[in-house]
This record gives sequence, structure tokens and C-alpha cells, in this order.
Amino acid sequence: MTCAGIRPGIRVVLPAHLRNLAGVPREVTVDVADPVTIERVLDALEDAYPMLRGTIRDHGTKKRRAFVRFFACNEDRSHDPPDTTLPDVVARGEEPFLVVGAMAGG
Repeated sequence: MTCAGIRPGIRVVLPAHLRNLAGVPREVTVDVADPVTIERVLDALEDAYPMLRGTIRDHGTKKRRAFVRFFACNEDRSHDPPDTTLPDVVARGEEPFLVVGAMAGG
């Protein structure tokens, strides 16, 4: 952690369609202020890659889009409140925060 309370190098894994939109590799890193929450990770991601605004969360309400899921440490965090603190291993950059495009169909 830095003196300013920013955790550098939070790892975020993105699905292919969002990687293509942002022109980034499978995994990106963002700097997030403590405490490292779902909302702060997504805010930092959207700040770093403005073209992703509105693709993961609704512009106005900031609610998760229906076909997007979040995972941390192999646990589905999609229905956790946005201010949920992520596990320390994610905050330290040892494990990634995953944004996953859900599949639908029959």
C-alpha cells in the first residue's frame, strides 16, 4: 500500500467482448483506494477505460448489468452490495477480480 491509501495493481480479468472494446489484454491492473470494494474496482476500471462505462454497470444507477457476473477467489460476488470489501488476496494483487459475461440461451 502506498502512503496515499491507494493499492496499486489490482488485477481485473475481462471477458473477450470488453477486452476488444477497450483494446486491452485479458488482464489489466488498476489502482484502487482503500478499502478495496467491488464499487471502487469498477470505478477505477471505468476511469482507466472510459469506453467501458455503461457496459458493466448502468450509467445512472451503477447497477450491474444482467448478463455480467463478478468473481473473487472462486466465489460469485455478483449479488454482493457494491461496498463489499474484496478479499485481501485480491486487494494485494495476488488473485484477480473477474468480470465475466454470462451466457444465456437454450
